[in-house]
Amino acid sequence: MESQRQYPAQFSFEFFPPKGEQGEARLAATRDELAKLNPRYVSVTYGAGGSTQAGTLDAVRGMLGAGLDCAPHLSCIGSSKEQLRELLDTYREMGVKRIVALRGDLPSGMRDSGDLHYANELVAFIRAETGDHFHLEVAAYPEFHPQAKSALHDLDNFQRKVEAGASAAITQYFYNADAYLRFVDECEKRGLDLPIIPGIMPITNYTQLARFSGMCGAEIPRWLDRRLAAYGDDLESIRTLGHTVVVELCRRLLDAGAPGLHFYTMNQSGPTLALWRDLGLD
Repeated sequence: MESQRQYPAQFSFEFFPPKGEQGEARLAATRDELAKLNPRYVSVTYGAGGSTQAGTLDAVRGMLGAGLDCAPHLSCIGSSKEQLRELLDTYREMGVKRIVALRGDLPSGMRDSGDLHYANELVAFIRAETGDHFHLEVAAYPEFHPQAKSALHDLDNFQRKVEAGASAAITQYFYNADAYLRFVDECEKRGLDLPIIPGIMPITNYTQLARFSGMCGAEIPRWLDRRLAAYGDDLESIRTLGHTVVVELCRRLLDAGAPGLHFYTMNQSGPTLALWRDLGLD
């Protein structure tokens, strides 16, 4: 972790494109509350196969209009090079300086996977098209990508993204600090010199968290899973325990030299504000 200490700590927030007027109003309110914390940047997700492209563009415009440095997610699966090129041009015209470059998932029923098939190919394409205009964030998986053939194969994939031109990485969320620390150590042994920012998911809803974790391969430690499940519909107890666990996780990561935190807000300000306050990040 020594090399991670050289990077100044940065804190960022992730949002997703809202649906309907109520969702838009909630996102705007959440954005305005979290903007008071002066994040280094915010990001906006992009649906499978670009299914929320219009919503992502609108959300990015709103973030930029609010004075925030905004990094749209961009996935290559299901898109042609020409479509990607047009979108990159649009983002440059909007004043976007950062992009989160991802492989993405192919939506059910879509057969055409596009011209690019892996995140490292997308990173290389963006660099070839735009040079150093964009600061490129890529994904990292401390507990390894659920589709990876092996842990070694997953590290090889991550190295290809870095060597293609990634500027920094954001991890999938996790609740085992040792997984992150070991991942960073392995990257340092390979000479991969870039900030690897832990992704932080607040715990507010056990059923939702269990579903997300099953899909993305993020492990809920057995002791935590059992305790959360035991609370049943007692949301207050779930949130109290979840908050305590995540605060302790963040403290350990920062004390160990993590170069910041990236909060998955789920378009809610309350859980992230509570973590921010109790971590003393003001």
